[in-house]
Amino acid sequence: MILAWVGALLIGISLGLLGSGGSILTVPVLVYLVGEPSKLAVAESLAIVGLISLVGTVPFALRKLVDWKNVVVFGIPGVVGTYLGAYLSQYLSGVLQLGLFALVMLLAAVMMLRPSPTKTTSQAHRSIIKIGLDGLVVGIITGLVGVGGGFLIVPALVLLGGLPMHIAVGTSLLIIALKSASGFYKYLHLLPAQGYSVHWDIVLVFALVGILGSFVGGRIGVHIPQQQLRRGFAFFLVVMGVYILWQNLPKLAG
Repeated sequence: MILAWVGALLIGISLGLLGSGGSILTVPVLVYLVGEPSKLAVAESLAIVGLISLVGTVPFALRKLVDWKNVVVFGIPGVVGTYLGAYLSQYLSGVLQLGLFALVMLLAAVMMLRPSPTKTTSQAHRSIIKIGLDGLVVGIITGLVGVGGGFLIVPALVLLGGLPMHIAVGTSLLIIALKSASGFYKYLHLLPAQGYSVHWDIVLVFALVGILGSFVGGRIGVHIPQQQLRRGFAFFLVVMGVYILWQNLPKLAG
């Protein structure tokens, strides 16, 4: 369990260092270090990521760095999508969910390697429909595999929503918290029928350690070049994604 708590700390530190992407570590830590079944790990990761993101939103909100219009335009479809993704998860095996999760990790690695968006689009090119559809798709991914999706939300808010980067990060955290709550609520109704129950002690301890880690990561991150951090994290995601696929492809084939 010591390794599990170290993993929880690393989740928070990653979030604090990068502003997104750290939550994608939660499912592998719960599955491979804690020993949780994959379906339960997906559900618990939503609760953990949601709590960490909600606390992380507070300082941004106090500094008025949350764009409430985009919370509605992007967040509401995201909440609906996450609920739908959680509902659809009952028709997928745990092995298939982990396979999809590995593919999302590889997608996250690609997004991490791309240059961070710095320019916003003009008002004429912003499409509420595009933003809403993007929110819906990211929400479905969140519900299916239990990731916050910040690595997809932040670029979408910058490029489609026209937000400055620092406001996009604060807005993303609140959207992640809302989406995670929606998906976790649905899982609470699905898990008993599948023979699972949430381990609240693990959820709360992981959330608390993750919150602490996010503050530590935030302090460290100002002294380390972000591009260098993103490349290192992307490499780690590739290794983990390939490992999870290697572990689960024989089961899927069987």
